[in-house]
Amino acid sequence: MNFQISHQTRAILSKILASNSLDQLNKIPEGFRNNLFWNIAHIVATQQILVYRLSGLDALVDHEFIDTFKKGTSPLRTYTDEDRKYLAKVLKSTIHMTQEDYHSGKFQTFSPYETSQGYILNSVEDSLFFNEFHEGLHLGIMLQILKFL
Repeated sequence: MNFQISHQTRAILSKILASNSLDQLNKIPEGFRNNLFWNIAHIVATQQILVYRLSGLDALVDHEFIDTFKKGTSPLRTYTDEDRKYLAKVLKSTIHMTQEDYHSGKFQTFSPYETSQGYILNSVEDSLFFNEFHEGLHLGIMLQILKFL
């Protein structure tokens, strides 16, 4: 399994997180339901659900983070610089740890899952591939949001 796309996407997301002001990260433009900060946090939360939880393993971020940014949620508050620092940390660490855990054979079981797009995930590899697609979708949304800031 090659994690090159995931690392590249996360590097782009890190740049968005670092190069925009807190006002820009928190702004929800007209016609959108979420902001840049939520989209980046949602990417981390979803990856943890798709890869770790479906494999029967503990996520690398706490349950509260996942519950706050999982599918169907929206920004609950204005996020702070402390929130940004935490998100920057987990954005990088979760993908590095996932790669390490994958190559060390940590993912032994998997609960099949049908995504809201109708894809059936039957293995951790399916989840890893779908996750790249999901992160690309949200990166596209963020690029659209950036046009309105």
